[in-house]
Amino acid sequence: MLKIIIDMGNNRENILAGKIVVVLGGTSGLGLAAAEAAAKAGALVTVVSSNQQKVDEALTILPEGSKGFATDLGSERQIAQLFEEIGELDHLVFTAGDSLKFSDLPGLNIEEAKQSINLRFWGAVMAAKHAARVIRTGGSITLTTGALGQKPRKGTVVIAAMASAIDGLTRALAVELAPVRVNAVCSGTVRTNLLSSMLEADREVFFSQVGSKLLTGKVGDPKDLAEAYLYLMCGSFTTGQIIVVDGGSLLV
Repeated sequence: MLKIIIDMGNNRENILAGKIVVVLGGTSGLGLAAAEAAAKAGALVTVVSSNQQKVDEALTILPEGSKGFATDLGSERQIAQLFEEIGELDHLVFTAGDSLKFSDLPGLNIEEAKQSINLRFWGAVMAAKHAARVIRTGGSITLTTGALGQKPRKGTVVIAAMASAIDGLTRALAVELAPVRVNAVCSGTVRTNLLSSMLEADREVFFSQVGSKLLTGKVGDPKDLAEAYLYLMCGSFTTGQIIVVDGGSLLV
């Protein structure tokens, strides 16, 4: 890992030169930050979202030559078609997810929970299934999970369960798909649109309260996690690992 960090520091603009990086959920939040970082490191980036407008907006931010597709990442048929169209690639990053909804168990909307699991968990499974056959030698898959899987709190039954499932999926896929490397970035609380279901004022109070308890004294920014995605794309001896980027939340 040290060598990769040194290389990234010395020659950041070339570490992914010519590599094809596909980011599912890459039009906002963690996905867009990862796509921007990969592009700055020389990669040819493709971003995918279910919303064509978001795809178009992301392409105005990313360098010329970047590509984008609107695809329902909860549909295996559409995912299969997506990778048929994309063809060979080097690195796949999966950050797709809907708005996080906290709920105690009695108030849990099961149908909404099923939809969220279909996108976040089954979407990752389906993406790995259809991308694996077109990933070039030396390539990788990086999933996204959350610290709540390791340290849940009240109101996070489904969120924590999904995160734990993705942790296990990461390790299983690393064995199943070797020599393709499979890892995951485990995110703490980050300023993204995943909490868009909350009112802005309530969201800021939440970020302030959570951040004040963290060892870093603040919640994360998507760019803080982009470095982890870059490392896992470049770390040729790293597989089956969960890289935690959480501001120290697991320690407090």
